[in-house]
Amino acid sequence: MTRLGLANRVNQASASHGRQTKYDHASVVRWLSGQRPRGIVPEVIGEVLAERLGRALSLDELGMGAAIHNATSTPLTLFIDRSTASWRTDEANHSTPMLTGLTAVGPIWEWEAPPGDSDVTRSGTVRLGPSDVATLRGARTHYEQMYRKAGGVAARGRVLSYLTREVAPMLKAGYSDAIGRELYRAAGALVAVAGICAYDSDAQSSAQAHFHQALRLAKASGDRAFGGYVIALLVNQSLFMREYQQAVAFAEAALRTAGRVVSPALATDLYAMQAKAYAGLGDAVHARRCMHQAETRAGQIRPDEEPAETTYVQQGLVEACVGEALTRLGDLSSAKEYAAEAARAPAHPRGRANRLASLAQVQALGGDPDGAARTAMQMLDVTSGMESGRLRGRLRILRSALTDRGRAASDAVEAIDHNLRVPW
Repeated sequence: MTRLGLANRVNQASASHGRQTKYDHASVVRWLSGQRPRGIVPEVIGEVLAERLGRALSLDELGMGAAIHNATSTPLTLFIDRSTASWRTDEANHSTPMLTGLTAVGPIWEWEAPPGDSDVTRSGTVRLGPSDVATLRGARTHYEQMYRKAGGVAARGRVLSYLTREVAPMLKAGYSDAIGRELYRAAGALVAVAGICAYDSDAQSSAQAHFHQALRLAKASGDRAFGGYVIALLVNQSLFMREYQQAVAFAEAALRTAGRVVSPALATDLYAMQAKAYAGLGDAVHARRCMHQAETRAGQIRPDEEPAETTYVQQGLVEACVGEALTRLGDLSSAKEYAAEAARAPAHPRGRANRLASLAQVQALGGDPDGAARTAMQMLDVTSGMESGRLRGRLRILRSALTDRGRAASDAVEAIDHNLRVPW
């Protein structure tokens, strides 16, 4: 049955139990990504599927068993010990397996579910104060700028070294509840940057682990908006991994749980990424609905009121995401207009490189290899000096699209090959 068909059957079955529900296609996407609906709905889903299959189903078979979903947050002291040890392992380039399925969703449930940490006071001979927190905030800005200018490959080792040598001792020092929450917020932001650098270096399991750690630190800090930002990073990674259902569910978790404290810029990005995810699923209706939501929220952004982490949501980001979504939906004419508008907007080097790559791709797909070649050459100029696995991946895609497409395209392919031969 279709997702909408399952949703309708669950609504009908719920009515027979005296409950009125209004589940739809998006609800089923969330269930498929691991979200457990409340009340008796898991049992109702089991009834609907059991009737079709001709046999009974347990909640564990559905992935909705109580033992799986009633997990409480990892105790903070144990979490700190495990995380700081993992930073040393990561610094030594020892990879860990990528989490999938329910284990990948678990940290989001932990972040969503009460209770929070009632008191994060920690005793220790070394006492931390506001200046220590300010140092971590400054470090986050420094490494974020390094990533944007030089790429995640170049910045990753430096961030990991800082986490191991500076941040780990701070987390294990002594601090009051108030300072502790600010400390976890600042440390979480640095861990998130480490995750971004790992993602950009094609170390996806390491990136996922860092994002999960940042999410636990967000919960300890009590900052729901920051938690929403971290989930946005997981949404972006899910899109890259082509886990489109998971991307939709994660974005909805951020918007639902963080609620009113989600800034307009973050909401803009979450809806824009949802549009790309729905487009990846071939769902044009929901994709266009999310495009509209993203454009609406973008008009509400007040840069001076945004947290430091959302500065990446700049003019042209929505247009870039809409262009990519429309490309996936096959609307190349509209996609080219949005991609061109995004490329004209000012952006930091990293953002501009991605926008140029998107424009070149839609130009190539739309039968304009000469235009795609010119845009690819612009992208190469912007990426000079950057060490980025993600940008190299986009260059390889462009190379494939431009091969055997004329003289200008041939020159661009030769320039791309030269770029790809440069070792890191």
